Amino acid sequence: MENVFDRKYQMRYFEMNKKGVASPTTILTLLEETAAEHCYNIDYSLYSLKNLNIGWVLVSGVMDMVRYPKYKENIIIRTWLSKYTTVKGYRENIIYDEDGGIIGKAQGVWVFFDIDKRKPVPIISQIKTKWGLNPEISHEVDLDTIKDIPDSQHQTEFDILQTDVDSNKHVNNIKYLSWLLDSLPEDIIENCILKRINARFFSEGKFGEKVRVYKNNEQDQNVFLHTMRSNIENRLLAAAQTVWTTS
Repeated sequence: MENVFDRKYQMRYFEMNKKGVASPTTILTLLEETAAEHCYNIDYSLYSLKNLNIGWVLVSGVMDMVRYPKYKENIIIRTWLSKYTTVKGYRENIIYDEDGGIIGKAQGVWVFFDIDKRKPVPIISQIKTKWGLNPEISHEVDLDTIKDIPDSQHQTEFDILQTDVDSNKHVNNIKYLSWLLDSLPEDIIENCILKRINARFFSEGKFGEKVRVYKNNEQDQNVFLHTMRSNIENRLLAAAQTVWTTS
């Protein structure tokens, strides 16, 4: 494949769950780290962009896992850009085990964002040139199907702390996954594996707000719909669907 970037990782102890395999938040973190390394590799690191008051903001994404890697297992994450618009980059990811087998896939839509003005700006042309384009799609998925749920059966509330806020001055997307997981019943977390998460982000969570996490079961009891709202004016922050399989 052309215009791709590979990053190798070995799974560490603190990245494991109680069963000795990587947690969903670990995988999401490594996907984000790979994207950051891809930026650094073309001399447009996230910190050099920050000096220009610019960042990349995730607006929607999906992660599908065949299985989660074990402690000390080596994996490779391959990433590339399949499409650009004026302000958006469509990032593809495939996760390989050390034998070359595919154990996961992910896709995300990232917006080039003015941190001070809080609005999208055109992607720097040199970034597009250096990354190039590979139109191959990691997997077919509709990233725009996730919507707010009008009626919810359960609510859990979390405070947004200073440590939840990233360099873009808002809550990092990984924290939303942590809140989502913490809002689920114990039997799901203990006995099931997160197969897929499909999420959209609608507005920014800020330090000092509270996040209310709502969930509903779909007809399939291992499929959940999630909505996250701020306590300020009930503002919609994010929505997601999760699919679980028995371990």
